[in-house]
Amino acid sequence: MTNNVHPLRPRGGSDSEKITVNLGYVDLGHIDLLVEDGFYSNRTDFIRTAIRNQIERHAEASRQSVVRRSLDLGLRSISSAELEAARAAGRMLDIRVLGLVTFAPDITPELARASIGSISVLGALQASAEVKAALADRMA
Repeated sequence: MTNNVHPLRPRGGSDSEKITVNLGYVDLGHIDLLVEDGFYSNRTDFIRTAIRNQIERHAEASRQSVVRRSLDLGLRSISSAELEAARAAGRMLDIRVLGLVTFAPDITPELARASIGSISVLGALQASAEVKAALADRMA
């Protein structure tokens, strides 16, 4: 694992990404009933708990897949210094992460293209629109 990969802890707030889920009325009613009966504080609490339970249920299969795919797990911060070093060494980085990848704001599209051979992110990628566009053909 690379030096700049940090484990993620499940948290809400700014360390999360909003998604939309369409549910049937009966399922939604069941969730509301459980919230009203005090099992969960709100719908979001129920949905997060359900997702975490499913992830835990499949933890071993996920672990094996992470190993098989050689994925970094957690937060991967990409700095311009790291990309400059790769470019100076004449090598292209292959970035594979399950979690969050963040690109420093000073990374130019030209530097990203000159130093990143491929990028695969299962989770979220935070980079400027220009950097994302420059790497679009290298994203898996």
